[in-house]
Amino acid sequence: MYLAAIAGNILIITLVITKPKLKKPMYFFLCNLSFLEIWYISVTLPKMLQDILADTRRISVAGCIAQCYFFFVLGGIENYFLAVMAYDRYLAICRPLRYSSIMNFALCCQFALGCWICSLLGSLLPLYWLCTLSFCGSNQLNHFFCDVIPLLNISCTDTSTLKKYFFVVAWVVIFSCLFFTILSYIKIILTIFKIPSSSGKSKAFSTCVSHLTVVVIYYGSVILIYVRSPEGQSFAFDKIISVFYAVVTPLLNPIIYSLRNKEVRDELKLMAKSAVRNAIF
Repeated sequence: MYLAAIAGNILIITLVITKPKLKKPMYFFLCNLSFLEIWYISVTLPKMLQDILADTRRISVAGCIAQCYFFFVLGGIENYFLAVMAYDRYLAICRPLRYSSIMNFALCCQFALGCWICSLLGSLLPLYWLCTLSFCGSNQLNHFFCDVIPLLNISCTDTSTLKKYFFVVAWVVIFSCLFFTILSYIKIILTIFKIPSSSGKSKAFSTCVSHLTVVVIYYGSVILIYVRSPEGQSFAFDKIISVFYAVVTPLLNPIIYSLRNKEVRDELKLMAKSAVRNAIF
């Protein structure tokens, strides 16, 4: 699954960079999302694979905090990107005549850079607090990677305030991005209903269905984990759900976007035919 996720996302990036037909804002953001997913799954899965093969499953305190921080940061960036991609679809469908003038290359770069900077800088204070934690017990982490709440639960430091802080931050980031995404899709659906022809409605909706599918899978699993109260969480259940947003989502994203998007499918077919011809001759 790890190799398939890496290969699928690299393929999406390669297609967007090399194919002139995919030089559009939607694919620019898709390329950035695929780049993000490569790092997102690489934060946790290689270490987990090592632990599966090893007799002793150990990680240093610094390594655990680093894994926790980057997983938190990359998760935040994904929330921002999904919201930005929803806004891009809103402009494409609801403001088609002004779309190219509004969503130009400069604005796309600003959105992408803003997603990375907001999450990286916004997570520096939590990183400092994580670095001040002390550990003096068995230090056995009840998870397959260093997530925030399991890490706080084994600390000797009083982490009640820190738990509440992470809980509030998760609420603000997740639901603000989700609200913006839902608002964009409400406007998109209302606009699609006004299109007179059924073929026009189908074409407009087909440009959104891939992104909407990813949004449902990602937020469905993330909300179950991070917007519940930290008290009384069932970590057996959490570990199962964590697999979906930490492993399955990065694997499914390139599959969903390639199978549900005609332009990507067409470019994949052309790439495959070119590879076959080169192999033969």
